[in-house]
Amino acid sequence: MSERKVLNKYYPPDFDPAKIPKLRLPKDRQYVVRLMAPFNMRCKTCGEYIYKGKKFNARKETVQNEAYLGLPIFRFYIKCTRCLAEITFKTDPENTDYTMEHGATRNFQAEKLLEEEEKRMQKEREEEELNNPMKVLENRTKDSKLEMEVLENLQELKELNQRQANVDFEAMLKQYKELEAEQKRKEQEEDEQEIREMLEQAQNRRLLLDSDSDEEPVKPHVKPEARMNPTDILQEPQSKKLKTESWERSVGKLNTKSQLAGLVTVRKQKPSPALGNGTGNQETTASTGNCPGSAPSTTSSLSLLGVYEDSEDSAGD
Repeated sequence: MSERKVLNKYYPPDFDPAKIPKLRLPKDRQYVVRLMAPFNMRCKTCGEYIYKGKKFNARKETVQNEAYLGLPIFRFYIKCTRCLAEITFKTDPENTDYTMEHGATRNFQAEKLLEEEEKRMQKEREEEELNNPMKVLENRTKDSKLEMEVLENLQELKELNQRQANVDFEAMLKQYKELEAEQKRKEQEEDEQEIREMLEQAQNRRLLLDSDSDEEPVKPHVKPEARMNPTDILQEPQSKKLKTESWERSVGKLNTKSQLAGLVTVRKQKPSPALGNGTGNQETTASTGNCPGSAPSTTSSLSLLGVYEDSEDSAGD
């Protein structure tokens, strides 16, 4: 027979719950609960940031000897997601908030403290006004003065906005763009000028190198010898022989001319004292030349030269 599951327990008519023994559990016992981080915090051990709303499996316990208007205060234990260091915080029913206790620092704590300070000052002011009617008048005077200053500042801001509204921002932007374009154009012209100067320097350097190469000594151009005919070899000895003979003949004529000139000069200086045959007389008369109708001495020398030349030519033939 199959066993049937019972959803509800049976309570007999004589059941008395007061007779059930109570469990003696410790008052500071802990429970595991699932919660979300109530504020942004930073771990003191590793510096890890834990943002608001991060979910944790936390341990919860009741704080002993602490309560607010009969409301218990609870403490929660969580672990850092990076270094697993323990972080604790507890409830604050007075301010409807949570307070950091150990293991981390609360972010944006300064803003919270400022708000608390403003609330405290407002509360003190209200208490003073209730007890001192003159303080109310002073506070109203301060408030009116502060309000006037705020209105003046607001008016100044409005006037400043009106002055700026008259400024043509498009014209200013256009002028700025024109200046920028002009500056770019000047830079481009300067770059082109530098490139032009560099090209001129390179061209001058090339011309100097070319001029140096032109001043180098030029080798003389040797004309190729004319090609000789095969028959010129046979005629070469005869032509050389004729040239040598004509040269020797001219040299011999010069020698004879110089000898005859020497003889004529000797005869002019030393005439013969004695008269000989007819030839001698002719020579003396030609050399002395005392007769008025006689020819000069140069004619006699020329005639003698001509005689000797004829005689040498006939001997050579």
